[in-house]
Amino acid sequence: MSFKFALNPALDAEALAEAFSADGHVSIVDFLDASCASRLHQSLVERDDWAWAINAGDHVYDLGREARERMTAQQLAELDARVNAAAREGFQFRFSSLRVPDRIVERRPQDDLLHAFAEFMRSDEVLAFIRKVTGKTAIIFADAQGTAYHPGDFLTGHDDAVEGKNRELAYVMGLTLKWRVEWGGLLLFHESDNRVRGLVPRFNCLNMFGLPVMHSVSQVTPYAGGVRYAVTGWMRTKLPD
Repeated sequence: MSFKFALNPALDAEALAEAFSADGHVSIVDFLDASCASRLHQSLVERDDWAWAINAGDHVYDLGREARERMTAQQLAELDARVNAAAREGFQFRFSSLRVPDRIVERRPQDDLLHAFAEFMRSDEVLAFIRKVTGKTAIIFADAQGTAYHPGDFLTGHDDAVEGKNRELAYVMGLTLKWRVEWGGLLLFHESDNRVRGLVPRFNCLNMFGLPVMHSVSQVTPYAGGVRYAVTGWMRTKLPD
């Protein structure tokens, strides 16, 4: 596999910079060339190696397909109950994940389209564009993971501030088709105790926001008519060890 990603040449960096300066976040509609976005979306849909990403406190567990298939209905129900209980008061998440290694030498852009996208996000062209839009001139690296939110999946409030990760910006590359706001899966910015600003999943739209900022992903409803696909990650000011 050899695939070259490309930015949409019609993007207006100056207008996007004004939007980011005003709000601290920006939605870049039609970020990629249309054919690139379609190819990336299809590659995620076709993958069969997704793992459930579930945290228990500070520990993150990836449950692959074989591990899930070995679980009984009772075990799955108990896991679901523990996840929901933990979400009531603390930081909790559950979604499907495809992780891209941080270490560049471990990435396989020739064999894996998701890895290729991660490499594209840290390319000189994309970093220069993002620096211009956000004014974050110190960013030099992008990490990435594929994410899929099915009915019941969610991510509770957090600010992405992790010591030693050197995160300057967060991004969500939306790859979700025909989504309704009522289906959930919204990226929510917690502006105050009684006010949030929500972004509906949409296709080929890169959402970026400066850190730290409190945000969450609302639970995907049982009646959602699809899966919320995205590639998410952080723009960082240092290369990984």
